[in-house]
Amino acid sequence: MTETVDPAVNGARTSLGTTAARNLATTTKSVPQMQGISSRWLLRMLPWVQVPGGTYRVNRRLSYAVGDGRVSFTSTGARVEVIPAELCELPALRGFDDGEVLQALAGRFVQQEFQPGDAVVEAGGPADQIVLIAHGKVTRLGEGPYGDEVVLGVLADGDYFGEQALLGEADRWEFTVRATTPCTVMVLPRQVFASVMAQSDSLRSHLERYRSGPRLPQNRHGEAAIELASGHSGEPDLPATFVDYEATPREYELSVAQTVLRVHTRVADLYNEPMDQVEQQLRLTVEALRERQEHELVNNREFGLLHNADLKQRIYTRTGPPTPDDLDELLSRRRSSHFFLAHPRTIAAFGRECTKRGVYPAPVELHGRTVPAWRGVPILPCNKIPVTEARTSSILVLRAGEDDQGVIGLHKTGIPDEYEPSLSVRFMGINEKAVISYLVSAYYSAAVLVPDALGVLENVEIGH
Repeated sequence: MTETVDPAVNGARTSLGTTAARNLATTTKSVPQMQGISSRWLLRMLPWVQVPGGTYRVNRRLSYAVGDGRVSFTSTGARVEVIPAELCELPALRGFDDGEVLQALAGRFVQQEFQPGDAVVEAGGPADQIVLIAHGKVTRLGEGPYGDEVVLGVLADGDYFGEQALLGEADRWEFTVRATTPCTVMVLPRQVFASVMAQSDSLRSHLERYRSGPRLPQNRHGEAAIELASGHSGEPDLPATFVDYEATPREYELSVAQTVLRVHTRVADLYNEPMDQVEQQLRLTVEALRERQEHELVNNREFGLLHNADLKQRIYTRTGPPTPDDLDELLSRRRSSHFFLAHPRTIAAFGRECTKRGVYPAPVELHGRTVPAWRGVPILPCNKIPVTEARTSSILVLRAGEDDQGVIGLHKTGIPDEYEPSLSVRFMGINEKAVISYLVSAYYSAAVLVPDALGVLENVEIGH
């Protein structure tokens, strides 16, 4: 009798396996993916202005505002020293160029340390010193109309107060300054300043000119005033005026990001189905260039937004993390705001602060997407904004467009071999190794038309 053996019992295969079957199958493939592609909201939100000549000039009204900079310091270990030339950032010393006297003044500053909650100066106390904030953050406090304590502002690294004390224009502090974080300040008493002045004819003459010099009429923004008359009757003599312009307006030249794309002819000829190798190589290269373009628009020292915000438009958080109060303060500095720009971690930190306070901001729809917002102003992510090792970052707020005197992007379209607006791909030839080369170039820049078009909330703590 013959015994029948079931193949399945002995583990033998009864049909064609998938590994062998795949040899006859067509594989469906995706195009090459790239993790480094971000949302690039800044490139999408900036209105782009055509610059035919490669240079954009920003003409403004003449401004008299000076002495609103920040003082810089050097440190050796725990010891901090004032850089003498930086004292010229003080309004009374603007334009003073006697290096020996500045060196003497810088050497007379006394270093003091304060802990959070300590009073640096008290309201009503004698205003007999100038205080420079070398490191840390302080809050300036005053008395409200109903006797309660109100926050007048926040000062941090490089800021100063009490410069009127050097000129004897203030006898008592009208505000209290309290340390918010551990602080290092540099203090110069009025008596010490007076002793240096007594020994320097040049300093004495400079301050006399400063005191007696004419105060040119200007508006609250520091611009040369336009004389007007209103509310009159009859036929009085009307004021005559003209609008003065800056003699040397700033010019922005288009910057460039470039790379050379190389593809072997063998690859381009033989491996183009179902996807064109040159096209995919070029697509990924253009994505990388656009990422670099946005990075430069944020961080470039010549035209980047972080470095071109006016000093009066840079503010600090009150407590460290980004709170609704901080964003309200940022919005209040300009007549209109179109969008915030922040690192995704910073946006998350702001969300935590809102949740902690029981505040739930309503999102808005932008370009078909739902994005977080504050007071109806979209908060857009930008991973090009740096996050320091201490886990601090910045939040930008922009008003955009030429018509609104805002921030604009600059580019030039219609260039030779244009692949995308203001981006060209030029064939450079084939070398002796049969490698094809393409020059890929992107031209761009950005301009801030008036100072209040751009604001920055600095030193935002996102680690809480």
